[in-house]
Amino acid sequence: MFGYSEEQISGFFLSFGVAAFMLYMLFIIGNLAWTSKVGKFGTFVLFLGLAFGMVGFLAKFVIQWYMTR
Repeated sequence: MFGYSEEQISGFFLSFGVAAFMLYMLFIIGNLAWTSKVGKFGTFVLFLGLAFGMVGFLAKFVIQWYMTR
């Protein structure tokens, strides 16, 4: 499709598509904290609990970069 292989397309959407989805999830978590008026500690707990899974995804890219360097 458009001169790209399936591997290139899936690699692009795995990196940039999932990263865009993660940013959208951060927006949702922030909006949830703002509309529920949980305060600073409650906002911290929301971001810690709901966004903790994103750390593993980001660590994967850092480890891949380090291994290929």
